[in-house]
Amino acid sequence: MSNTTVSFEFFPPKSLAASFRLWDCVNTLAPLDPTFVSVTYGAGGTTRKLTHEAVGTIHKTSGLNVAAHLTCVDATKAETLEIAEGYAQEGVREIVALRGDAPKGSDGFKPHAEGFASSVELIAALADTGKFNIRVGAYPEKHPEAADQAADIAFLKRKIDAGATSAITQFFFEADTFFRFRDACVKAGIDAPILPGILPIENWAGTQRFAKMCGTSIPQVVTDAFENATRDGTTDLLATALATELCDNLRQGGVDHLHFYTLNRPELTRDVCHALGVAPKARVQNVA
Repeated sequence: MSNTTVSFEFFPPKSLAASFRLWDCVNTLAPLDPTFVSVTYGAGGTTRKLTHEAVGTIHKTSGLNVAAHLTCVDATKAETLEIAEGYAQEGVREIVALRGDAPKGSDGFKPHAEGFASSVELIAALADTGKFNIRVGAYPEKHPEAADQAADIAFLKRKIDAGATSAITQFFFEADTFFRFRDACVKAGIDAPILPGILPIENWAGTQRFAKMCGTSIPQVVTDAFENATRDGTTDLLATALATELCDNLRQGGVDHLHFYTLNRPELTRDVCHALGVAPKARVQNVA
């Protein structure tokens, strides 16, 4: 249990206040010695420049291993690979390669005429450079656009075969959801590590919207518990307890790495990690 490793996802700031919040998040969670931290892209690639800046700053000043999200949306192949090369030159060697969400208000993902048509193409091109450790996304309850979970898992295998070394799942609420998915992946011949994505619930209303958008089912017991906690003003206590219980169940089932979606609000994630026995470690920052 004490050998559990962790990683954290941040999103790039869009304002000065958000920049301070991101840096506070990094400083709060860095002592937990994450294996890596990732920085997201906005829908439609809207935060491409901000992501690049955040990745570079965190890499240079924190000493953390930073993984940059990279998508196929609204860019040519040359432009996307130029971004990747820029990361490599900065010493960033981790990429989370995703197809990416379509811009808001659009009819769905449409490849750029000169861009990558899918995440598989992007992964293969990144793998050909030999410069990156490539992680990908996975859906334990099926991607909303997939025909069924079998098709979803077959596509995940294509991403691993194209050069990805591990997958990070979308968030879920029950450990058995992850275990069923993990077993199905093994049966399909996927032998790369699959890291469970954990979302400590900072905002219950927002979590419900997000779950609906990405196809995550919410158990009735969780809904009832949050309705009661909202009335009683104890939502943070409930969120910490639920996330800790989920993580502990995952560890009991053989999971040794947990990936947390922080939403740039570090306190709940920190508290869950502490409850799991993931202790702060002394770190030396690179301030060059």
